[in-house]
Amino acid sequence: MSLSDFDYQLPAGLIAKYPGEIRDRSRLLVVHTDGDFTEDRHFRDIIDYINPGDCLVLNDSKVLPARLNGVKASGSDESSGAKVEILLIRRVEGDIWEVMVRPGKKLRPGDCAIFKHGGHEIRAEITDFTNEGTRMARLLYEGDFIENLNAVGNMPIPPYLKRDAEEIDKTRYQTVYSQVWGSVAAPTAGLHFTEELINRLKMGGVSVASVTLHVGPGTFLPVKTENIDEHHMHFEEYSISAESAELINSCRSKGGRVICAGTTSVRAIESAARRDDETACFTVNAGHGNTDIFIRPGYAFKVTDDLITNFHLPKSTLLMLVSALYDREKMLAVYEKAVQKGYRFFSYGDAMFITGRKN
Repeated sequence: MSLSDFDYQLPAGLIAKYPGEIRDRSRLLVVHTDGDFTEDRHFRDIIDYINPGDCLVLNDSKVLPARLNGVKASGSDESSGAKVEILLIRRVEGDIWEVMVRPGKKLRPGDCAIFKHGGHEIRAEITDFTNEGTRMARLLYEGDFIENLNAVGNMPIPPYLKRDAEEIDKTRYQTVYSQVWGSVAAPTAGLHFTEELINRLKMGGVSVASVTLHVGPGTFLPVKTENIDEHHMHFEEYSISAESAELINSCRSKGGRVICAGTTSVRAIESAARRDDETACFTVNAGHGNTDIFIRPGYAFKVTDDLITNFHLPKSTLLMLVSALYDREKMLAVYEKAVQKGYRFFSYGDAMFITGRKN
């Protein structure tokens, strides 16, 4: 398939630049794939569509304040260095990180950048280039890393918001259930959940399984190949506990639906799914790994039934994933309907529930 097959027209005014006032009062477009019809609801109404015995899968990865603005070290006068920006992508080992640098020509192997705020400081020594056009950097600091990073870093809100990160982003660009630091972008479908809503689902007999997939830059980097089969995803780290794997597998064995909150949850459990030769059924294996899974139309889902998701960018791998779960042409028609009805798009926008599909 071609990249242009996943394009659509979106008025700029429908891009949500800020989150709504209350998380679960965002709008919800319910897409019934078994009847090809939609309903307009609010996110808090999702409780009406998730049944006792179903399993809700949440990605508990926490967004790092990964965007660092500082200066290139220049002799003894550190304040005179050129302004530089680093985006942390992933921890490779110890204090070695893969990073994006802007402007790229300012920081080469052997250079050092300094980031300071309120008595906290992180230094980034560039050690190498990568084949992806990024850099490897050794981060130097005193004391606790997260404490320093919270002081000198900013939330890495998406570039299409066309604004700097603000105080509101520190809380609203995190899910209420985030636990494990490691993402450079939020698992945005989860931004609509409140603790109260999750508790109501649990009290109603819904099991909630936490998985961790640290969202990397691939979530917002553009696809550059017209033939989408030639696109290569960035690796992302994921982990699934034995308890969560058991919750998902038990749900499937009893006939319940596995409902993923977000494409990141889908990628985690689909990457961990293995076929049992005796039963010919797929189960989710507990463990830790890295995945570059690229889900697009034609993909056979192994364990995912339904999906809670936001509205995604044109020509994005995320739009390809949701099209694989339903149908490309029908999904684009749903997007056109959402545009006509004034739904808010992208990370801080409204939500969609794709339901009715059953493995």
